[in-house]
Amino acid sequence: MWFLLLQSFLGGLAASGALTSGLRLITKAAFDNSKDGLRKGAILFFAISTFFEFLCVLLYAFVFPKIPIVKYYRSIAASEGCKTVSADLAAGGIQTIPQGEEDLAQKQERKGNKQLFLENIDYLLDMFLIYALTLSIFPGFLSEDTGAHSLGTWYALVLIAMYNVWDLIGRYIPLLGFLKLESRKLITVVILCRFLLVPAFYFTAKYGDQGWMIMLTSFLGLSNGYLTVCVMTSAPKGYKGPEQNALGNLLVLFLLGGIFAGVTLDWLWLI
Repeated sequence: MWFLLLQSFLGGLAASGALTSGLRLITKAAFDNSKDGLRKGAILFFAISTFFEFLCVLLYAFVFPKIPIVKYYRSIAASEGCKTVSADLAAGGIQTIPQGEEDLAQKQERKGNKQLFLENIDYLLDMFLIYALTLSIFPGFLSEDTGAHSLGTWYALVLIAMYNVWDLIGRYIPLLGFLKLESRKLITVVILCRFLLVPAFYFTAKYGDQGWMIMLTSFLGLSNGYLTVCVMTSAPKGYKGPEQNALGNLLVLFLLGGIFAGVTLDWLWLI
């Protein structure tokens, strides 16, 4: 099913965060007590990150288009009139739609962006709110406003690592069908209830110990990953390939808007 492919992609995004946190912990442990340890750790961190980034670019360019399941869904999208996959199909060694069939595909009815926006405004706002809340707490508040604790300079790194690990776990929970939220109203209610984390983080940072903060951070990551997958895999259901692509673009646009709003609101913790 297509939503498994999308879930795997979203899981991969979270896995990159978990690997980044793991790499940062390793470099800190290796160079923490050495001369110019911070500089050496940063150089090693960025060198390894650059290597993996370059490797991912090569894999996406030369391997990803040839994966059978990718070819399959891109062929379906092309048969439904989607024009954005033509180059992708060619890269995967698949012939594009013949001219006659292409003309027929162009005539297939497709809902406009405005109609898709109105039909899915709840999903779009859900995506915005998920990331507006998450980025208003992570990573700024976790790294700057956590006070002094027994973990010392490791404290912020541990919090960020816990967020990333539980974000990864949360993105795989919907694979268990009975645990996946599909009700539009229920998803929105859960996302709104998630804003209770704001006072929870505030009072925990002020009065709680590091154990409670680690637990809250883990829940923040878990809920972020879980709700992201629920929204992203539920919204496109029932639409044709070109409509799913357009709706996906709208979802990503609101996701980016939520990220921008979150990092903008992050400074309010300093008041």
